[in-house]
Amino acid sequence: MTKQKTMIRRTVAIFSLLSMLLFSCKGDTPSFRTEPVSRGDIQQTVTATGTVNAVTTVQVGTQVSGTIKNLYVDFNSRVTKGQLIALIDPEMLEAQAAQARANVGKADATFRDADRTLKRNRELFGKNLIPRSDLDTAETNFESAKASLDQAKAALKVSDTNLLYTRILSPVDGVVISRNVDIGQTVAASFQTPTLFTIAQDLTKMQINTNVAESDIGVVKVGQAVEFTVDAYPDTTFKGRVWQKRQAPITVQNVVTYDVVIKVDNRDLKLMPGMTANVSIIITTEHDVLRITNAAMRFRFSERPAGTASAPGAGAKANAGAPEKKGPAVWVLENDKPRRVNIEPGISDGNYTEIVSGDLKEGQAIIVESLKKAKPQATSGPRMF
Repeated sequence: MTKQKTMIRRTVAIFSLLSMLLFSCKGDTPSFRTEPVSRGDIQQTVTATGTVNAVTTVQVGTQVSGTIKNLYVDFNSRVTKGQLIALIDPEMLEAQAAQARANVGKADATFRDADRTLKRNRELFGKNLIPRSDLDTAETNFESAKASLDQAKAALKVSDTNLLYTRILSPVDGVVISRNVDIGQTVAASFQTPTLFTIAQDLTKMQINTNVAESDIGVVKVGQAVEFTVDAYPDTTFKGRVWQKRQAPITVQNVVTYDVVIKVDNRDLKLMPGMTANVSIIITTEHDVLRITNAAMRFRFSERPAGTASAPGAGAKANAGAPEKKGPAVWVLENDKPRRVNIEPGISDGNYTEIVSGDLKEGQAIIVESLKKAKPQATSGPRMF
């Protein structure tokens, strides 16, 4: 019985010792996470945010002051050019027009009287029955009456025009997207024209005004394809094209951006004015190219875990003391040893980078991360029974 216990203890001790040695050896071996070199499409884009707007938006106001008497349209109403959409109470302006019309009649009567007087004085002066001064007075009165008549007619035209302005007409065909007044509300046009309605001329054609950073504006060109999404339809990708790249800078807190206008087809009327669009302007697309994940571009072998310098071999030892080489490069894993490969990167889509040149092949393992292993804790030895 005692011999059996002794043999068991020895077996356990030997097993524990072998386990510790095996674990210690594995802990000294460097470990990396790799990704294969692949082939595929890469699309370089410039991202921005913007607001969906109607291409042509008309603000309808009033040139006369008064109280809104009637409204004939509401939000989302379709209107045609020349359609009556609102009426300002015309009572006061009708009275002013009537007064102006009476003034015209009075001025016309005065003018006709001055005309008769002038004709009579000319006949009397021709017969030497009145002095020259009476004729001159008659001519002056005639010219003054004529001017007064013209003035009264002009005042009547102003009154009639103001009376017409009480009828608010739609200037374009479109859809009412905003109504800013209600019946009974008083509008004052003394200092500035108040906006009564906002009409979008054609909602089947929209535009997006985006703010593109100055670092990206150089690669944006008119005519480039655009893809964008809106929060209302997160699973739908809409398409458009760059229509205009405006030169005026927009500076907010020392950040400079430029307005890029994108034309969009909205035949199904899904897009509405004011929506926020997440825009991707497609700069270029490369098909079936050799590519690597961007994480491989960020990996540096100097970031390997401590104690692994001797693992790659003598070549790695020589390189460990030398200064790190410059230029874009990646590390490939060959026979469990990392090797530096210089590359010339091309375009990137944020996830993958095109490889223009370099000693890389499709399917080759590229190091993207060093896996740091925890050192085994020292033990006082196997537990004895």
